[in-house]
Amino acid sequence: MKSLEIVGFKRANLGKVESQNLRAQGYVPSVLYGGDEQVHFYAPAMLFRELLFTPDIFNVTLNIEGTEYNAILQEKQFHPVNDALIHADFLQIVAGKEIKVEVPIKLTGTSAGVMKGGKMNQKLRKLRVQGLAENIPDYVNVDVTELDLGKSVKVGALKAENFVILTAASNPIASVEIPRALRGTLGK
Repeated sequence: MKSLEIVGFKRANLGKVESQNLRAQGYVPSVLYGGDEQVHFYAPAMLFRELLFTPDIFNVTLNIEGTEYNAILQEKQFHPVNDALIHADFLQIVAGKEIKVEVPIKLTGTSAGVMKGGKMNQKLRKLRVQGLAENIPDYVNVDVTELDLGKSVKVGALKAENFVILTAASNPIASVEIPRALRGTLGK
């Protein structure tokens, strides 16, 4: 996993009014849970930019008033109108404790169906997995070279080592669609 550090400060007061005041000053109210106790803190919104706008998973080092925590971003909330980050939840990584996280999927290879004129359609962008933090991969490779026209690869075809795939096995990851121009000519 990639790593990132966020420096934050503990929140003295909780509640809606205090959260709105923090957001007006350019901070993001956040919560760290999963450890011994919940830690409510806030951090500058600029520090979240690299963490939010990427499909990658980050191992975040939270430095909250000198105390460091290892965590991952679990949930984020955006403003419905201006898309500003308004809240973030972090899950503390504890040694020996499994975590659930969404891992991005990368398609590799050129499909045989695409070479014949089909269109690749990626239906699933992330895969929900569970395992120890050190066993979670940065991404899951899916080889699509054997996909022919009208065929698809499903989650059940993936092999997981040292982690468990939680996404339903019947979900399609990618498929090769037959274009309208080829539909009538394939039977001949």
